[in-house]
Amino acid sequence: MEEKKDVVLITGAAGGIGRAVAKVFAGKGFAVAMTDVDASGLRETEMQVASLTKEYMSLAGDLQQIEFLEQLVDACLARWSRMDVLVNNAVWRSVETLTTISVEDWEKTLRINLTAPAFLSRIAASRLIERNLTCVIVNISSIMSALAGGYAPAYTVCKGAIESLTYELAVLYGPKGFRAVAVRPGNVATVLSNGYENEAQQNISAQMISEINGRTPLNRAADPEEIAAAVFWVSSSEAAFVTGTCITVDGGLSHNFNAYFIKQQLKAKEF
Repeated sequence: MEEKKDVVLITGAAGGIGRAVAKVFAGKGFAVAMTDVDASGLRETEMQVASLTKEYMSLAGDLQQIEFLEQLVDACLARWSRMDVLVNNAVWRSVETLTTISVEDWEKTLRINLTAPAFLSRIAASRLIERNLTCVIVNISSIMSALAGGYAPAYTVCKGAIESLTYELAVLYGPKGFRAVAVRPGNVATVLSNGYENEAQQNISAQMISEINGRTPLNRAADPEEIAAAVFWVSSSEAAFVTGTCITVDGGLSHNFNAYFIKQQLKAKEF
């Protein structure tokens, strides 16, 4: 009898970190369930995952709808009767300050970035506990949880809150055998990182990336696959005692005080 595969459910799987996570888990022998509101991008991810495993499914939908969150978990359990890892990766944000952000954009950001992970985790935990099963919940945060940019207030608030949510999940469900860990990326080379425009609608992403890379000790952005590798590790048995904490994967950015061109002016031979 064939041994049942471990199962991962990934939100925001249409591209970037989510797609990389799907491919890493598929390559490691997992059955992969994927979701995203971007149906076209999700199909592309599905095609890439299909080259790595025959055990996969995708379901496009809106995470703002609680009914869809229930549908996701139930579809996963109906297919494989288990869920070993839940990766809350989906994200939405608008580029505007607290001075200008609309209530609608604020609330949409919170619903997708915070409410959906909270209630998807709750629904998954409830269904699994009924079956005497457990899983690892991995929440994708950001170093912006502690480093405000000034131009994405709701996103920044959500990333701080999702780390607090991680602690809450770990404390609440830990006695049942669940783990909850947040992965906190720094600058990552994704489509989202290239969507910054100034008020004249000129794309200034290249300047922003150059400036951030100039403050990163490893002098570059992460590849999505590097974040996915961290996600896989925290969900694995090698991290069996890791819960209720955040793993920072930022190339050293969050602990560097100033840009390297400043350091070079001070100590040219050393930097």
